[in-house]
Amino acid sequence: MKQRQLLVTGCSRGIGLAITGRLLDEGHRIVGISRLPPGIDSTRFSHVETDLSDLDRLPHALRELSNQYPDIDAVILNAGIGRFGSLEEFSANQIRQLVDLNLTSQVLLAREFLPKLKERGGGDLVFIGSESALRGGRYGTVYAATKFGIRGLVQALQEECSTSSVRVGIINPGMVNTGFFDELDFRPGDEADQHLVPDDVVEAVLLMLDARQGAVIREINLQPQKRVIRFD
Repeated sequence: MKQRQLLVTGCSRGIGLAITGRLLDEGHRIVGISRLPPGIDSTRFSHVETDLSDLDRLPHALRELSNQYPDIDAVILNAGIGRFGSLEEFSANQIRQLVDLNLTSQVLLAREFLPKLKERGGGDLVFIGSESALRGGRYGTVYAATKFGIRGLVQALQEECSTSSVRVGIINPGMVNTGFFDELDFRPGDEADQHLVPDDVVEAVLLMLDARQGAVIREINLQPQKRVIRFD
């Protein structure tokens, strides 16, 4: 890839941090969004402290961001949270928090940057989805609903962008061994073939971004070779 300026959400840890670090290593300029700074020391990295779940001010914050960085030509939509349990265990506020961050904020990000990518003559929107976007599972009702929503959004955007040079894709990883599970009561298995690592997702992101102009990789589904879930 030629040097690009990319926006990465959820850049402070886990998959987002791995994506940011790899893209910087590749020589690109990165604008990272997260609530906490990721501790990256690079002249090609700019951090924007933004709470994507604050929907009252998010549209204004995104407009300021896109005006401040008009050269962004790819957006990696990675930010999200996980909360699991039987549906009746969720409060209305907990449901809203999941939907606001995992789905609504992603729609607002795409709405803000898509017109600018079209004006530039092309670019990429890469969504980090989940295996929960492919199949709902026990105790994952609300989480799966948000990820199914993202996958539907991507499929619709792919049709909307089919006559432009904007490429839209989604990566659906299984369980990735990150801090995502620190506050949950389950996690993937410890063996190397029982979980994914962030670099697995990074390679999929690069595959989408590196695709020949005129070609689009619409969806990538990643799984560990063996599906093992440990309960704490």
